[in-house]
Amino acid sequence: MKTSLKIIAMALLLVGNNAFAQTQLTKDEKSKALDHLQSSQSELLKTVKGLSEEQLNYKPTPDYWSVAECVEHLAISETNIFGIVQMTLQSDPDPSMRGQVAMDDDGLLGIITSREQKVKTRPEFEPSGKFGSFKETLDEFKSKRKSNMNYVKTSTDDLRNRYFDFPFGKVDVYQVILFMSGHAIRHTDQIKEVMADSGFPNV
Repeated sequence: MKTSLKIIAMALLLVGNNAFAQTQLTKDEKSKALDHLQSSQSELLKTVKGLSEEQLNYKPTPDYWSVAECVEHLAISETNIFGIVQMTLQSDPDPSMRGQVAMDDDGLLGIITSREQKVKTRPEFEPSGKFGSFKETLDEFKSKRKSNMNYVKTSTDDLRNRYFDFPFGKVDVYQVILFMSGHAIRHTDQIKEVMADSGFPNV
């Protein structure tokens, strides 16, 4: 009888452990996120390389961000968007909510990278010169991006069964990381728009 009770207790324990087990990212999911994070960073760095002070601070109109301001916005966002990841990790995973996720990964990347719909950023994401020089601002972005990529490489957290509500719908936390990378592409394209303006300085 005691042996039977022990077997039942062990079975219940195993069921309980499985119910609360973390669902880790697959190798393909990690590779996709890391490749995207690396490529979006590379495109930004390639785009702004060698720009003069005058080019960095040029604005097509007074209310349009300069190249330098776009980069500062990205440096701020790299911390603030990853803060969403850290915040959601305080909650327990909930697989029952997966059906509420608004779109797949590619759909989310399509929304954030598209420049068709302009969105006014929140005050805490506004550029203000807080990092000092352009070099210091770019270094801040690169430092945060490196840290965030290292998290993706080493994380065993359940990022698919934790969630965040964006204005366009509910996403899982893995998608928040993809959003962060796509956000860099969005503003790199904005930088290219500034550089394509007819008044952009030659040097």
